[in-house]
Amino acid sequence: MNVTGISGVRGRRVNRFLFWVTLNLVLVSFYIYGKRRVVWRAEELGACFESKKNMGSLEMMDNNICSGRRVWEAEENGEKLQKLHLPKDSIINLDHGDPTMFESFWRRVGDKCSILIPGWQKMSYFSDVRNVCWFLEPEFADEVRKMHQLVGNAIADDCYIVVGTGSTQLFQAVLYALSPSDAPEPMNVVSTVPYYSSFQSVTEYLKSGLYTWAGDAFTYDSDAPYIELVTSPNNPDGYFKEPVVNRAGGKLVHDLAYYWPQYTPITTPADHDLMLFTVSKCTGHAGTRIGWALVKDLDVARRMTKFIELNTIGVSKDSQLRAAKVLRAVRDAYDGEGSGTGERFFEFSRRLMAERWERLRDAVQKGTLFSLPDYSTSFCNFIKETDTAHPPFAWLKCEKEADCESFLKRHKILVRSGKYFGAGLEYVRISMLDRDETFDLLIERLLEM
Repeated sequence: MNVTGISGVRGRRVNRFLFWVTLNLVLVSFYIYGKRRVVWRAEELGACFESKKNMGSLEMMDNNICSGRRVWEAEENGEKLQKLHLPKDSIINLDHGDPTMFESFWRRVGDKCSILIPGWQKMSYFSDVRNVCWFLEPEFADEVRKMHQLVGNAIADDCYIVVGTGSTQLFQAVLYALSPSDAPEPMNVVSTVPYYSSFQSVTEYLKSGLYTWAGDAFTYDSDAPYIELVTSPNNPDGYFKEPVVNRAGGKLVHDLAYYWPQYTPITTPADHDLMLFTVSKCTGHAGTRIGWALVKDLDVARRMTKFIELNTIGVSKDSQLRAAKVLRAVRDAYDGEGSGTGERFFEFSRRLMAERWERLRDAVQKGTLFSLPDYSTSFCNFIKETDTAHPPFAWLKCEKEADCESFLKRHKILVRSGKYFGAGLEYVRISMLDRDETFDLLIERLLEM
């Protein structure tokens, strides 16, 4: 008798039996838990991954640096099973203004902002050759004008619209457009301290012969032509700014990225020669990378368009269409069609910003280590009531530490030092726009100091 052969047959039968048992167990598990989100934790390189069993996919999460293990909510049939939170020893990164706090609103909106672009559509470089900005999608331009009319924060009807890949590209286009190519000296670029930290770095990045960074507008004492950057509300301190140089040969650029009702009262529609806005701070869709400029001068609009043509040969049509869809969803809720969330976007975001500022002030006032700016109240024409500013950044001052950034870093809080804004080391800028669990941990640590 061939014992080896019989054993081999029996072994194969056992293996087949175990295979079918295992397969059935797996299928039962999928049936029971198929709609439950399961989270995989990857600690190396601070990366967080999320796997969905019912999709069989592994996706990189788009959150900030994840230090240690991050615990996410599980869902089954739409029901939350676990509250989002961060481990208490996590490093929290509040250096940049990534507006992820708005995710919860847009998640509830659902498919209202979804778009479908067939493969044959929007293939051309050109959007509207009759327009000065020939790569501007008419649908996006229409929504921009209607949004400004709804909110009342800017007069757009008599302006040319130039679209850019975020307001950063538009800022570069502005410098190019306002700097004469035949000038004997580069155009000086100034802004009042504390100024937006990227103004200096972007101006100096290309080492252009057309323009040069000249620092604080308060100390500017040259008679040479200049470009003054006026940011209102200001990043980082939240105050409204006015031009301070006011000399012949000056050109003004008004950065109004944060002039929306969730951040500040809308007191009057802005009406300047050149105004910059961005989708990222209006609705929170930073990843869409869309900004726009309202420009009164035709030649300036043409030169800005030329810069973007040379730089990127236009701006993504897909992003413009998505931005238009998002802006329309916000606007429709105020036209009576509703957002499907029970709360309209600007009310939601304003309420959230106000709650966060109340919690931050309470935490700061309970100790003696820090101080915050005070903001006056004004009547907001959009919400029809008196309100105060709730800036997207907290301009925090350390009262007992010379280097505030280093002090907070020892408490595992990453922020941006005042030195990058032309100010002292005792100041830092803290983002107020991160997810709830990150902000909760910030408040908890400030209270423990």
